[in-house]
Amino acid sequence: MRWAQACHRVLWRRRGWPARLGLLGVASLLGLGFYLGGLQVTGNFHTVIPQELYRSAQPSPAQITAYAASYGIRSIVNLRGANPGRDWYEAERTAAQLLGIQHVDFAMSAKRPLDDARAAQLIALLRAVPKPVLIHCQAGSDRTGLASALYLAAVAGQGEEAAEGQLSVLYGHVGLPMLGPYAMDETFERMEPALGFPDS
Repeated sequence: MRWAQACHRVLWRRRGWPARLGLLGVASLLGLGFYLGGLQVTGNFHTVIPQELYRSAQPSPAQITAYAASYGIRSIVNLRGANPGRDWYEAERTAAQLLGIQHVDFAMSAKRPLDDARAAQLIALLRAVPKPVLIHCQAGSDRTGLASALYLAAVAGQGEEAAEGQLSVLYGHVGLPMLGPYAMDETFERMEPALGFPDS
């Protein structure tokens, strides 16, 4: 207890504002780390549009079963692409088949922008698959965020703010230009005029 009080005096009384800001910065980073870790532990599952579109990280067979029972999932779009022979992929396909869920693979990278042709293919796929649909990537934050944003904008006809909200730290997406996943933000920004959103 005395040691903690001594640290408090050094940081908050003797060092002044720089030490306080440094401590707050470290605490903020730790808090963000715990939050992002918690998203992965819980599967990063979220409702985008009830009875229509859901998003998640890589689901286990048990999670697929639970999502199907709770939300009536009729199709899964795997944004990691086909990975025959990989345990996660075979388990996902088997679970979907056993539950009568349509399973579709769409390969994309979280670190490379999606070109216009591929974005159009993804929008057409999301429009066509049986609903409710679950879309996922590995972490459920970047590729899934872009796919959710495109769905809201191009299929559901929702506004720019709602669509862009899917690319958010709330889902684990950190859209900073120096990070690879910023490619998802770049893709959406580039497509805004085609989606009916004027340049701002």
